[in-house]
Amino acid sequence: MSLERYLLPISILCFCCNTCYSNPIEGRLSNCVDEVLPHKEIAYPTYFGTINNEDHRFQSELTKAIGFKPIISRLRRLDNVGSSQTSNRVVNVDDFGAKGDGTDDTKAFEKAWEEACSFAPSVFVVPKNKNYLLKPITFSGPCRSSITIKILGSIEASSHQSDWNNKDGKHWLLFKMVDNLRVEGGGTVNGNGKTWWENSCKTNKLLALTFYSCKRLILSNLRIKDSQQMHVSIEECINVVASHLIVTAPDTSPNTDGIHIAGTRNIQIMNCVIGTGDDCISIVSGSLNVKATNITCGPGHGISIGSLGHYESKAHVAKVMVDGATIFGTTNGVRIKTWEGGSGNARDIKFQNIVMHDVIRPIVIDQNYCDSKDPCPEQCPVSPESCPRLAYSEPEAVKFSLTKKRGKGTP
Repeated sequence: MSLERYLLPISILCFCCNTCYSNPIEGRLSNCVDEVLPHKEIAYPTYFGTINNEDHRFQSELTKAIGFKPIISRLRRLDNVGSSQTSNRVVNVDDFGAKGDGTDDTKAFEKAWEEACSFAPSVFVVPKNKNYLLKPITFSGPCRSSITIKILGSIEASSHQSDWNNKDGKHWLLFKMVDNLRVEGGGTVNGNGKTWWENSCKTNKLLALTFYSCKRLILSNLRIKDSQQMHVSIEECINVVASHLIVTAPDTSPNTDGIHIAGTRNIQIMNCVIGTGDDCISIVSGSLNVKATNITCGPGHGISIGSLGHYESKAHVAKVMVDGATIFGTTNGVRIKTWEGGSGNARDIKFQNIVMHDVIRPIVIDQNYCDSKDPCPEQCPVSPESCPRLAYSEPEAVKFSLTKKRGKGTP
């Protein structure tokens, strides 16, 4: 089913996943956002406040590229490092030996981080007009005080898979247990993922930019592109704002989720453009209080909750709202996907004010999810009565998979 300018209101108050146990568009989009707009300061009226000052030139160019008006304001470059925070210690990676000329700058970044983490507060600067090549690196906390990372230039991943041999094999840029962290600047994080796409492996996902166990995190005004697999992964974090991000990869790139949320509480994603080869936003178990607003999604697989309940596990997701999105050229619009044999629930899920263009399956609720080469074993069937509080206004747009088996197919 395809929909042309379809306005989607759906509210899922309780969705139980108990079974037995209880491209061309991407190219135009990338070209459109290549020019970074000049910075203008915008205040956050509250921590979860809405940013209202939109850049009309950016919207105009993006509208020309994708053929309709998206819900996105702008990408800003923050050049005036420390101008309003003169008491901050400025730590420039160039001062620690980084060259930004395509040679390995990992050691310089490690030294600069150790310095920045030791002072209160500090600004970690990646200068503009340079391209810094990094191997896998972990930015560990806790730090002495708050840290702002200004990515003004470009950071690019090594293309040699052997550089991951002595690491955990899953992370490129990992921020671990860093509280009061702000990452911004208008620059680019390039995962250089082509090598990984050619040797894709679903069982060993590689994450480009990961935030693990961080409290009070702000991620804003960055271009993140061509991740090895998942672009941004926010795991076990509390109180997060992700805004004004442009996340892109070819629609043929496997497993390249845009923003992945796992076990995270109180997160707002707003004013983002995401177009990849997988889910624009994926939300998995342990996530609570997730709000996504003003999202432009496509190409890719849409906005997903799940998959949940793999390997007969118990999974819970609650209080998720997607309010205001444009989804175009995707295989799915919004969906919930759970494996047979798992248990748990997805509660208080709301999708509203969503416009879709050329979406194959606008709404999918799939309790027989099977992302496997071989057919998944059939377990206890689930009937529509197991979702007694599912409300939707356009039944012809909803696709259920509750009792019918699904093999390899929709990912």
